[in-house]
Amino acid sequence: MRLKTSLLQEPKHKELVSCVGWTTADELYSCSEDHQILKWNLLASETSLVVKLPEDIYPIDLHWFPKTVGGKKQNQTEIFVLTSTDGKFHLTSKIGRIDKSVEAHKGAVLAGRWNYDGNALITAGEDGHIKIWSKSGMLRSTLASQGSPVYSVSWGPDSDRILYTSGRQLIIKPLQPSAKVIQWKAHDGIILKVDWNSVNDLILSGGEDCKYKVWDSYGRLLYSSSSHDYPITSLSWAPDGEVFAVGSYNTLRLCDKTGWSYALEKPNTGSVFNLAWSADGTQLAGACGNGHVIFAHVVEQHWEWKNFVITLTKRRTMQVRNVMNDAVDVLEFRDRVIKASLAFGHLVVATSLQCYVYNSRNWNTPLIFDLKEGTVSLILQAEKHFLLVDGAGLYTFSYEGRLVSSPKFPGMRADILNAQSVSLSNDTIAIRDKSDEKVILLFDVLTGKALGDGKSLSHKLEVVEVALDQCGPSNERKIALVDKNRDLYLTSVRHLGREPKICKIGNMVHSMAWNDAANILCGVQDNQLTVWYYPSAVFTDKELLPKSLYIKDRSEFSCAPHILSYVGAKVTLRQGDGSLVYSSVPPYPALLHEYSSSARWEDALRLCRFAKEGSLWACLAGMAMANRELKTAKMAYAAIGELPKVQYINFIEELPSKESALAHMLMFSGQVQEAEATLLQAGLIYQAIRVNIDLFNWERALELAVKHKTHVDTVLAYRQKFLQKFGRKETNKRFLQYAEGVEVDWEKIQAKIEMELAKEREKAANASVRSSVASRR
Repeated sequence: MRLKTSLLQEPKHKELVSCVGWTTADELYSCSEDHQILKWNLLASETSLVVKLPEDIYPIDLHWFPKTVGGKKQNQTEIFVLTSTDGKFHLTSKIGRIDKSVEAHKGAVLAGRWNYDGNALITAGEDGHIKIWSKSGMLRSTLASQGSPVYSVSWGPDSDRILYTSGRQLIIKPLQPSAKVIQWKAHDGIILKVDWNSVNDLILSGGEDCKYKVWDSYGRLLYSSSSHDYPITSLSWAPDGEVFAVGSYNTLRLCDKTGWSYALEKPNTGSVFNLAWSADGTQLAGACGNGHVIFAHVVEQHWEWKNFVITLTKRRTMQVRNVMNDAVDVLEFRDRVIKASLAFGHLVVATSLQCYVYNSRNWNTPLIFDLKEGTVSLILQAEKHFLLVDGAGLYTFSYEGRLVSSPKFPGMRADILNAQSVSLSNDTIAIRDKSDEKVILLFDVLTGKALGDGKSLSHKLEVVEVALDQCGPSNERKIALVDKNRDLYLTSVRHLGREPKICKIGNMVHSMAWNDAANILCGVQDNQLTVWYYPSAVFTDKELLPKSLYIKDRSEFSCAPHILSYVGAKVTLRQGDGSLVYSSVPPYPALLHEYSSSARWEDALRLCRFAKEGSLWACLAGMAMANRELKTAKMAYAAIGELPKVQYINFIEELPSKESALAHMLMFSGQVQEAEATLLQAGLIYQAIRVNIDLFNWERALELAVKHKTHVDTVLAYRQKFLQKFGRKETNKRFLQYAEGVEVDWEKIQAKIEMELAKEREKAANASVRSSVASRR
């Protein structure tokens, strides 16, 4: 990826250009110290004078009123705020008429920014004051005052916090008076520029120490550049938060959100004082010290999938290369490409007005449909559908171009969704709620309605990343989530009436991805690559989980690798320095998943015997238990030396009725309440009591016996035996109360137990006879 820059032969402005701002994706306004405001039309390559400002106004900063609020278009006339050296800010219309000038600061007004809703304006001055104004320019409050000038200011993603500079310090101040202020030393020189992105919640800063740095919203340093030749005079996040641009003297840099640099341009511009991205994130403009305005657009983006590599060669042209036979196809588009995604055998390209869907088997005939809203900020793909996110909402389409659904929820802000906070599978969409980050909203892809009874999934901590698995039936859909503590959890998406069980399966996980063809999860865990061959084992037998892991040592990776994709047996990682690393994972687990889903247990056993891997046997044991395939499970557990479990499975196989066997399988997975409920439903009261006795749940055992008026003496007898063994006396009042009135006779108890078991056998035999007669009929 790099920037393709263009400069005119002669500068249009006679003095330095202080600020630039886009009105549409092809029209830009620039202000200069020669008092001129120019309009640049990129489609017609024309420049025209909008207005010549009065001689006493030297502009410093310009910011257009936001066009859309939460996806809805603003009806207001287009205005921008212009700040100047005389301590005023000017609300100016598109034709250059100054509607209102407001005395704001003593000394120059160094920055002026609208918030995301457009209902407040913040200004920062040379006098060290930061003030908040209404839309019409009335003073609401003075947020902060300090002894040094505030060179730059930025709104937080929800417009509820302000980031500003104070010499070498950065300060995040919430608008609520009682909330905590975060302040830290960020640079060794004065900080000249800051920017805070609403999609990824990351902060950029650059200063006179010639470095630029990336921070999270708690003030933790994520990246620091090496020292450059000149101070960093401007920086700006692209709207989608994936890349940012940095400007310095005769220097323009394009960087990834993690900090490393994609490309460096050395144009003849002087210092770049201000950078602005167009709303669709495809073009960049810079205000230059020598009177030029520099334009740049991003080219040479790459997408890879299996044997295809796709490159954006020009704004409207892509090249597809098949690395197997070196065949090259060129794809031409009517408008410029804004976003693209390549996965599951399809390429989805969003241009400014249309969406193109290509099948990897045929690059000549794309399916094309028009887009309603325009700038697409995110494309996610699953096997059967893809999801487009634009400013107005989320839309699911089939690969035939049919609109499947459009999920909506209260407080939805589609403009700040990214690949970490949204996930798509064939039947489910998961979205992390922005208003409460502990909540995950789940929607059905086909209807767009909330899943089940409309209850969302709640976690105990803020969720950072969500990912849905891609394979298997919808009732077994699982979601993996990473929380603020970097712990990895797994839970079911569809749970019938019960509270979902959220199980922890890993810690220190920095990024994760599901495989595209099997439910195998990989994650970067404290700089090592961990692959969970069968994450669902946590629901059947927790002890299998650590045995079914595949770990690649950290020696293969440099610091902070990030997973881009996990396709087939290949994991693609991006390292902290921007280099790509490919890591291969053994292909056997995917085969095992395939055999298990089609109930080919003999083939699965053959595969495990061939591979002789303990982790595969552990996977097979988990899969067989989940599918109640006891014979295979017994062999798999024996192969990994779990003899007590083999004996327990033998015991389950000898149980007289299906209901008891099912209950004991639930017990095997640690689901005690479900096991008890199954037995009570089948009328097997003694078995339910016995389960509680075996687990030493004495009070529950007695409660069941009293409630169903049976086997009270059995419970008391086993309780006495237990206490005698440990030489203890009975202290529980309920047991003392019943012991007075109930006689314990072991012979009678044994006879009763035998009778219960005989009854259960008879009942099971009758049921099987009935079912065989029914099948004959």
